[in-house]
Amino acid sequence: MKAKKHLIAVIDAPGQERDALTRAITCHDMAVLAATDIEQLPESTALVVARAGVVPRTLWAELAARVPTLVVTNSREDAALIQAVDSGLLDHIIDPLRHAELLRRMIRKAVELNALARERERDRVRLEELNESLETHLALLRMDQQSGGHIQRRLLPAHPRTLNDVRFDYLFAPSLYLSGDFLDYQRYSARFSAFYFADVAGHGASSAFVTVLLKYLFNRWLNEWDGTHPERWAAKSLKALNRELQDTDIGKHATLFVGVIDHETRTLHYSLGAQLPMPILVAGNTLSRLEGEGMPVGLFPDIDYPSLRCELPPDFRLWLCSDGVLECLPGKTLDTRLTELEQLVSDSDTLEQLRERLVRCAAPMMAGEAAQASDDERSALPDDLTIMMVSGFGHAD
Repeated sequence: MKAKKHLIAVIDAPGQERDALTRAITCHDMAVLAATDIEQLPESTALVVARAGVVPRTLWAELAARVPTLVVTNSREDAALIQAVDSGLLDHIIDPLRHAELLRRMIRKAVELNALARERERDRVRLEELNESLETHLALLRMDQQSGGHIQRRLLPAHPRTLNDVRFDYLFAPSLYLSGDFLDYQRYSARFSAFYFADVAGHGASSAFVTVLLKYLFNRWLNEWDGTHPERWAAKSLKALNRELQDTDIGKHATLFVGVIDHETRTLHYSLGAQLPMPILVAGNTLSRLEGEGMPVGLFPDIDYPSLRCELPPDFRLWLCSDGVLECLPGKTLDTRLTELEQLVSDSDTLEQLRERLVRCAAPMMAGEAAQASDDERSALPDDLTIMMVSGFGHAD
């Protein structure tokens, strides 16, 4: 393919000198147009070679703004050259006919640099447009996330709340707007109350949508329950949820704890799917982790979940925490952090006390990032954090 020639305009007074300058510039990659003033320049002009003294002083700046311009003169003492340089034209050559090869090289370099400058300007404009579009989309996404977070909070149960003389309370603190953590508790009858504590893998909208599905399914299964065999209900619910998540094929799984409290026998019937950390039961000066293990919900097909039970003392506190709590605790190993959590729980009588202790534990780890942060930002937690406390018996409804 034949290479495209650059159009070079020569502005000079008609005569042999202009003709000689035109011939000196003309070569395989440059076509030359002779002109007497800037009004004759076509739009395709790549560069102008202008004779000092031919272009009026008042037009040098206008010419340079339109197209790259190289000034030529036969004498360094030419007053018109000084005027051109004072107008902002820095590229010039003395006695161009004696330095024809240098002139051509300067023209090529100037054309190349101008093309790069134009390309950079196009890229800058394009980037500004993309950034503006991105900021618009981010603002819309932020609004959607905020609205989704508001709706998700509206789906949470009122707290604190007493059901059949047992008190339920929780702390719900997403790391941003939407959370994969969720919980619920409901009174089934004067004898039974049911609750669950879930941590859906991941963050953002997709995980939050699973919590909405979980809310709907929990309500449906509780309404369909006939109130018999409470020891089976939690395990059956987890198995059904596992099947639902498998059928939706959304690639989401969750860790869950589901419990049914029999208020007559003061027994907790429960099942769990990979709950971490395990629920902690505190009664007086005694602290213990609930027993049992189960597979994550939604990860593997045809899973059976355990049916477990625990006798509840008259005065107890059952603590359930999402795995975000582990991000707040010091220690290099999981066991170290779980031990630290147990110590904090044993020293805490309320949710607020536990949260304050977790913030103090997390502060040294976050000190580097929060050095310039506000007081509110310093008290923030590094991950979604949800804590649920079930306590009783003997609370008034």
